[in-house]
Amino acid sequence: MARILFDNISLMVTNDPIHDGTPLGIINQGAVLIEDGKILWIGESSSAPRDDVSEIVDANSQCVIPGFVDSHNHLVFAGDRSSEFRARMQGEKYTAGGINSTVEKTRLATRESLVSNVKSLVSEANSTGTTTIEIKSGYGLTPAHEKRSLDIAREFTEETTFLGAHVVPAEFIGNSDDYVSLVIGEMLDEVASQSKWIDVFCDRGAFTPDQTRTILKAGIAKGLAPRLHANQLEAGEGIAIGVEFDAASVDHVSHFTDSDIALLSRSNTVATFLPGAEFSTRSKYPDARRMLEAGIDLAIASDCNPGSSYTNNMQFIIALAVRECFFSPEQALWSATAGGAKALRRTDIGVLKVGARADLLILNSSSYIHLAYRPGVNQIEQVWRDGKRIK
Repeated sequence: MARILFDNISLMVTNDPIHDGTPLGIINQGAVLIEDGKILWIGESSSAPRDDVSEIVDANSQCVIPGFVDSHNHLVFAGDRSSEFRARMQGEKYTAGGINSTVEKTRLATRESLVSNVKSLVSEANSTGTTTIEIKSGYGLTPAHEKRSLDIAREFTEETTFLGAHVVPAEFIGNSDDYVSLVIGEMLDEVASQSKWIDVFCDRGAFTPDQTRTILKAGIAKGLAPRLHANQLEAGEGIAIGVEFDAASVDHVSHFTDSDIALLSRSNTVATFLPGAEFSTRSKYPDARRMLEAGIDLAIASDCNPGSSYTNNMQFIIALAVRECFFSPEQALWSATAGGAKALRRTDIGVLKVGARADLLILNSSSYIHLAYRPGVNQIEQVWRDGKRIK
């Protein structure tokens, strides 16, 4: 089998503390050998095995990092909400109600047009360094439309999430309990085989704590693993419910209390920040420092969707996390790679170590700090996924 050696790496971020005792696991003057889509060897260039190497990729003394793991996305949709964005930038407050306008457009769209849009968005994400992406449903909100969305999502990722509980659709306004019954009954039966995860938007204007528990229990009974939209619009029970159900991740967490921090610090649940949503809704950015100081595992993700965060560029998300949420450049990079992997309960991605999937990025600079230092400028020279170059 072909062996590819990446050599002449000035600084390599592995996210494996065995190398230097830090979370980033930095190797100076490093090299990495891959075979059949996996990492076969990693270490200092001077010790690299060079027998039977089919190809040498010269990193030109630049920095190499793991591929970004974007663990929260809503990519199966039609149309956009640019007019809503414009109005919001003029001072209107964000509520979850705008989702139903995307639901209407998505239901009317052809399968071909939806596939084309997802393909374009995934390609954009790949070009800026994302090598693993999670995709949710949530813009169909009928059994047939949710199944179609998840069928499409499965064409692009193994990380598919059933989000039938995104909002109460227009036809069920005033009868949310009836909609919950549909979600946990016919809808869940339709989509269970296409879904790895079940998610609920537990927040003002979406689903109540009791409804959230009911939906998560039903999904778990069908073999789906829980994750949660929690505390985006206000402090509430979302984080506590996520910990209660051992959710892989509670996402947004824009509002949190000391009690939430204590719960997360004793749990296996990752807190995923989505600063693109604050950017696009002109909302106050959360301050991550108290969670970081408590030793909680954090992820950052793009939350790509047409209403509240229409970006899939993880470099931009890193810059926002550093500038607005008080992550250090090191913490933001870890959260965009290893943290995202933890939010998906994966150990084969987000890290460069023997046996891991060969997902890596060659930057066009010698320092990962440029990811935040040069916002809006693509810092990725090459993208490798599963041992194959895709950019």
